[in-house]
Amino acid sequence: MAETTATHPNAIAAITAIGLNTFREAIRDRVLYLLLVFALVMIGVSRLLSLLTVGDEEKIIKDVGLAAISLFGVLTAVFVGVSLVFKEIDKRTVYTLLAQPLRRSHFVIGKFLGLFTVLGINVTLMTIGLFTVLAWRGESPWPLLPAILLILVELLIVTAFALLFSSVTNPVLAALWTFTAYVAGHLSWSLLLLKEKIEGGFSRFLCDLVYWMLPNLERLNIKAQVVHGTELPAGFTLDATLYGVSYTVVILVFACIAFGRKEFNA
Repeated sequence: MAETTATHPNAIAAITAIGLNTFREAIRDRVLYLLLVFALVMIGVSRLLSLLTVGDEEKIIKDVGLAAISLFGVLTAVFVGVSLVFKEIDKRTVYTLLAQPLRRSHFVIGKFLGLFTVLGINVTLMTIGLFTVLAWRGESPWPLLPAILLILVELLIVTAFALLFSSVTNPVLAALWTFTAYVAGHLSWSLLLLKEKIEGGFSRFLCDLVYWMLPNLERLNIKAQVVHGTELPAGFTLDATLYGVSYTVVILVFACIAFGRKEFNA
């Protein structure tokens, strides 16, 4: 289908409409509420865990709380994200949408923004839960904000991968590939260690290539630093945010290309 700017003069309105529809669809997903409840319970019981564990209670509560926000945010992005495109195809509503003067890229971007809005609200609710526990103990929660910001940036990347893979395969494989990208992104640093242990120019080049292709999610992981009060380098959070947003844009471009080339059998 040829797509020209003249044919699609109201891109913002189209993306907004799809985003709102995706938001309404996502908040009706039972998996979303199940994961949110589990996360809030985990944050609540972090107080109990701190009493049963040897160590600084404040640090344990912060550590468990941030881990819960990150983990359940990723699970929501994966399980809800990989089904967004598939549901449209399975219910055949995608045919109606694409019959309108609508670019396929607008469809993907709208889906992305709708889902990320849901994730943002979920992270906000979990953050309020964690901050409430800390405030009740008389602890200042504000030093945790940089870590929570970078958790959101990480969720940007995971959501983009979920949409990319859901555009080319079924939800089961899409979920598997998204989790693989997430885990590989946190282990990408090991490629640099492997590079130092192998010989041969091509093998070392391959390690470098894969390292730069994978998302460096550990760059966005500063939970330990904020929990233990370690001072971050000046501008670190801003640089990490720009990196994550830039990587997300690249993955979204690939998602738009993949969905644009997808053929639908009526």
